Amino acid sequence: MKVMKLLCLAAMCAVSSAAQAGDSAELNVLGFSADGKVFAFEEYGIQDGSGFAYAHRFYIDTTSDKFLPNTPVRVQMEDESVGLDAAREEARNRGDKIIKDEELAANRGRLAGFNAVTETSADPHRMTVNPRPVFPPIDPQLEFKLEEISLGEIERCPGIGPVKGFKLVRVGDGGKTEVLQDDKDVPLSRGCPTGYRIGGVQSFFGAGGAMTYAVLVSVVRHGFEGPDHRWIAVTGRM
Repeated sequence: MKVMKLLCLAAMCAVSSAAQAGDSAELNVLGFSADGKVFAFEEYGIQDGSGFAYAHRFYIDTTSDKFLPNTPVRVQMEDESVGLDAAREEARNRGDKIIKDEELAANRGRLAGFNAVTETSADPHRMTVNPRPVFPPIDPQLEFKLEEISLGEIERCPGIGPVKGFKLVRVGDGGKTEVLQDDKDVPLSRGCPTGYRIGGVQSFFGAGGAMTYAVLVSVVRHGFEGPDHRWIAVTGRM
């Protein structure tokens, strides 16, 4: 009986350990500037391996799909006793110097579609949405397709195997496609990526009715204890 109890305890510990492998950052869309020219979002979580809290904020110029100067804002605690609230507060204070949270919150836009990293029934590489909840729809649908690209093995990721980039296109009228991103290499900030999935589409209609969108892409990358999930965004205006 004692042997059986020990075996059950060992199995429970193994399951618990496996359940904690890797970390998936929480996504928080902050919003847009009033004119739609800036999109901002936050990711945060507890780093696997170290147990340190982190919070990252991204501020993107939607006219060029480039980061604003002095961004992203990246905060990582160096003490396990310091929690997420402190990391997020520090990132928020630094981000307020770029654009106030109040402006972003007042122009949050709408999460037109979302595909969580835990979703298994949806197509992770394609998303089609109506940009806003008007029925019958008055806007053309937004359709995006993502293709993973093998970029081979790279020096900073030994033993991982081929890392991946991605190509993202917007499908327009008559099936005409517009390439939004087409990776030729992997930025250092992505670590050692092994996969991608379309996580969501955020839309915003500013003054005059012009639409801005952000395609939220989940990056699956090699982590210390298992696969990690982080977020990036590709933006555009119509």
